[in-house]
Amino acid sequence: MKTKLPRIMIAAPGSGSGKTMLTCALLAAWKEEGLRLISYKCGPDYIDPMFHREALGVGSANLDTFLCGRNYIRRRLLKGAKEAELAVLEGVMGYYDGIGGISDGASSYEVADATGTPVVLVVDGRGKSLSLVAEIQGFQNFRKESHIRGVILNRISPSIYLRLKAMIEEQTGLLVYGYLPEKKELQVESRYLGLRLPGEMETMKETLKRLGSLAEETIDLAGLLSLAEMAGMMEMEEEERRTSKGCGETDGKVPAKEKVRIGIAKDEAFCFFYQDNLKILEDMGAELVYFSPLRDEKIPADVDGLIFYGGYPELYAEKLSRNSSMRDSVRMAVKKGLPCIGECGGFLYLQEYLETKEGQRFSMTGVLPGGSHYTGRLLRFGYVTLSGGTAFGRDAGEIPAHEFHYYDSTDAGNAYLASKPLSKRSWRCIVSTGRLWAGYPHIHYGGNRKFAENFLDACRNRRKEF
Repeated sequence: MKTKLPRIMIAAPGSGSGKTMLTCALLAAWKEEGLRLISYKCGPDYIDPMFHREALGVGSANLDTFLCGRNYIRRRLLKGAKEAELAVLEGVMGYYDGIGGISDGASSYEVADATGTPVVLVVDGRGKSLSLVAEIQGFQNFRKESHIRGVILNRISPSIYLRLKAMIEEQTGLLVYGYLPEKKELQVESRYLGLRLPGEMETMKETLKRLGSLAEETIDLAGLLSLAEMAGMMEMEEEERRTSKGCGETDGKVPAKEKVRIGIAKDEAFCFFYQDNLKILEDMGAELVYFSPLRDEKIPADVDGLIFYGGYPELYAEKLSRNSSMRDSVRMAVKKGLPCIGECGGFLYLQEYLETKEGQRFSMTGVLPGGSHYTGRLLRFGYVTLSGGTAFGRDAGEIPAHEFHYYDSTDAGNAYLASKPLSKRSWRCIVSTGRLWAGYPHIHYGGNRKFAENFLDACRNRRKEF
């Protein structure tokens, strides 16, 4: 069965081109018009989808071919056809930038190619004129089918726009759908993991509203909608259809099992979530109970497992440390065998101490020995494949993951071998036991459902003990 989903991707020649702000401007403008929208982020990033949710008021999912595969992202995009009348995809890094920096694998281009999505290239026009044509043609012609169908210029003045538009359209054959002028008051201060978190900025909602109003003035929204309508029909391959509609473990679905309660840390310190991970856990029988390690006195009652995803615990280290009742609650529960996941920032919290960028050392939960410290550089960045270990006492096969952190630990674990794709670099990582998984890599369960199954089964086994 073929499905119609109008869709468009906003991509750019490189990072810092204004993809996120432009995407939010479009989402805000179309939301104001009353369109039912769904948004997606290419790649593993957590922060940009937060901006999508702030603009939309709904969740935003990731589309990552390394973490989840091409079939999964097609299925995920098709789900959007049931929820919305327009899907807006935001690219990652440069349009063709992919695995290892030398491949287009897992790039925005691969997502566009896998989903047949028309692409609008956002190009920074500051200090350029005819060179814009050379830049655009380079991207347009780099692949036989680039999927690039239009251009939006960023950070240019209204006085020069019409001349640039005519020049680009004449020499590339692509439509220029508008521009955004440079507005310093609408820019977002960066942080080392990406853009600032929207919840930290008091004026973010007003900023997004103003961006939407600006887009209505300077961008051909109707033209972009027409382009999105031109996206081809989507259809699952037979293998994908079996996986999507199956009901047993062999075809990708997990039979109904006993319900379990999973406590998930969620506050300013722990805020990096894949929305799909939460949905997958729920589909597998988990009741999710959220709590704040910053504010709550202890973990929720009657939970069968704990998850500490990533975030910025280093920025809230003192406050986390002051909440000694929560730290004691976590330590005692995990020491008594409560299954627990700690990813990146969550891993830092599970150790004995966290030493901040300023050199201050604060006590953490002490579930694991040792501590972490700021290295002053981006220590790990990019995709890895985890192999050779077990997850919660059972084999989960190879696990696609990604890392992005400036902190290192006195003991980062050695249960798995992390290998960089397209290179010979590898290292040991992950603390893994029958009831605990902790380390720097982030995992998307869409790429390895077995990991999530193993965790929930460990939680069910723990429940039977009490």
